[in-house]
Amino acid sequence: MDAEGRKFPIAKEGMIFILPLGVISLILWIFRLPLLAAFCTLLTLFITYFFRDPERGIPPGDKAVLSPADGKVVQVQPCVEERFLRGPAIKVSVFMSLFNVHVNRNPLSGRIVDSSYSPGKFLRADLDRASAANEQNALLVETVEGTRLMVVQVAGVIARRIVCWVKKGDSVIRGQRFGLIQFGSRLDIYLPRDTRLQVRVGQKTLAGQTILGYLP
Repeated sequence: MDAEGRKFPIAKEGMIFILPLGVISLILWIFRLPLLAAFCTLLTLFITYFFRDPERGIPPGDKAVLSPADGKVVQVQPCVEERFLRGPAIKVSVFMSLFNVHVNRNPLSGRIVDSSYSPGKFLRADLDRASAANEQNALLVETVEGTRLMVVQVAGVIARRIVCWVKKGDSVIRGQRFGLIQFGSRLDIYLPRDTRLQVRVGQKTLAGQTILGYLP
């Protein structure tokens, strides 16, 4: 379930890792095992950092398509999307490293008109072929004007759990959280071919803040 409106800066999915590691670290310090205690403490801090979920100021503009993920743009290219859109599109891929925020946000407001989960491989998420080969979860979003776009959460080598808090039939709000992928992954977004792009390969993005492009 989306945690929109919360102020706690850590994604709840991280607590199943953070709390046990924190307890183990404390026990190791109590029993004066400093090397193990220090290792567990550092691991706890890293995982806490990984699951951070900062608040974001959402830029205005209903036609401004927001990046669904923090990371780096690794692909921008025209394509034919055959799963949901069944026609020409522009594919923008954002790679999320271990050090990025991994909470995903809606690029536009609208309704989830279809969704599809596909099992697959766990190739490096920065490889182009990961889009087709890896485990993934796809969402087809339709705006009130009837514009459709597809957002695909793609698992990676380390990221082997995709979390999605929305389902078919749900209404979504631009910039709101809709899911996360644990420990390094990729987000593909398929936009209408006539979208005016604002990003290029190599550019850094912030979920809910970076504008990928403008709908016509």
